[in-house]
Amino acid sequence: MRRILPAAAAWRSFRDEAGALLRLGAPIAATQLCVMGMGFLDTAMAGRYGAADLAGVNLGGAVLWPAFMLLTGITMAVMPMVSQLVGARRTGESGPLIRHGVWIALFNSVLMMLLMRNVEPALVLLNVDREVTAIAVGYLRAASWGMPAMMAYILLRQVCEGLGHTLPPMLIAATAFVLNAPLNYVLIYGALGFPELGGVGCGWATAAVMWLELGLILLVARRPFFRATNWLGGETAFRWATVVRIFKLGVPIGATIFLEMAVYSAISVLIARLGVSEMAAHSVAGNINWATYVIPMSLGSAAAIRVGFHVGARNQAGAAQVVSTAFRISLGYALAVSVLLVGLRFMLVGIYTTDADVALIAANLLIFIAVYQMFDCTNATMAGALRGYKDTRVPMVISLIGYWLIALPLGALLADGVFGLSATGVYGYWAGMTFGLALVAVAMGLRLRRTSRDAALIERLAQG
Repeated sequence: MRRILPAAAAWRSFRDEAGALLRLGAPIAATQLCVMGMGFLDTAMAGRYGAADLAGVNLGGAVLWPAFMLLTGITMAVMPMVSQLVGARRTGESGPLIRHGVWIALFNSVLMMLLMRNVEPALVLLNVDREVTAIAVGYLRAASWGMPAMMAYILLRQVCEGLGHTLPPMLIAATAFVLNAPLNYVLIYGALGFPELGGVGCGWATAAVMWLELGLILLVARRPFFRATNWLGGETAFRWATVVRIFKLGVPIGATIFLEMAVYSAISVLIARLGVSEMAAHSVAGNINWATYVIPMSLGSAAAIRVGFHVGARNQAGAAQVVSTAFRISLGYALAVSVLLVGLRFMLVGIYTTDADVALIAANLLIFIAVYQMFDCTNATMAGALRGYKDTRVPMVISLIGYWLIALPLGALLADGVFGLSATGVYGYWAGMTFGLALVAVAMGLRLRRTSRDAALIERLAQG
């Protein structure tokens, strides 16, 4: 009996923590799927209007999203800061953090608007097709009017999630997703008396949805659990020290996300040189890869919240249990997805293309994705747990080295066949990314292991 009881207790701990993580993570995953769905609608509806509109909207998105994620990553610092205060039963002290986060979000929205409204010279310099450039510029200028709302909404959504309430943001995202399609239709095709704007209409629809989301999250902010933060009361003085605290934690978060997104963009540009089939196959594989990534990314966000609660409560054993449980779930998910990707790769690719050459290359690329699922999924979860500990600078350095100094150069060497190697084309870039991602995952795991076992480091990070 003595041998059975510890195992039973361990199973109960795993089961309880897994339940808590899934209750938090499932709505976050649904939120992300709705965000993906809106991007898909923009692409699909612009594509039905015209090929140039499809290319223009995609080009606008390529400019918008890396910069957007870099700047919103900064305000992501507020989520673990709030969750630690909740765990310490000091929720009311998070008000100044939220207010200063809103100021940072609004400042970042000005930067985004300046970028989005002045991108035309860069596109002209890159010799992008004039019609595509005009649509991309129009799309970005239209969407820029929604940036103040979107930046503030993201900040308040992260606060809501940091407080442990992930369902309201999911409902808001679902509402936005449902309304995005009719707004797109009206503004793209000029229905109900509106002008026919083509792909540019997607930008105006996006801006309108952004303001809708802000209005809905402000309604949520009137709920008692949100008002408990005292974000509209107490001391309202602006303090640079609070801004510095948020930037100190948030800049590495934003940089880490940006480094990962940007390396994929860089690889896409390099693969575009290889040919239309290679680029199309790369796009199909990347789309499927992103779909599989939503679950572990959401699990990482849930782990960040749960770790923050336990660190704030000075329950380091509880935080370590979160890390262990989240890692096991993500690894199990990765193994299951890997098997499905290999077994169903031709069927999955067939959803996107009927071109035989594209389908064959894409199906081969799915084998790479199946291999690195174990690294990609667990890395997303471990990075989230490290955010919960407020450990963000070392992960940023790991991402910089793994993606930009190892994965990208190695992929280019393998693809081009330099130093006497056989050229492998598109497969070389994906092999380089697989190897680099494996190194990043191992390094993240070692860092998380050290952080979760070092009481002094946890306390030092919590005070930062």
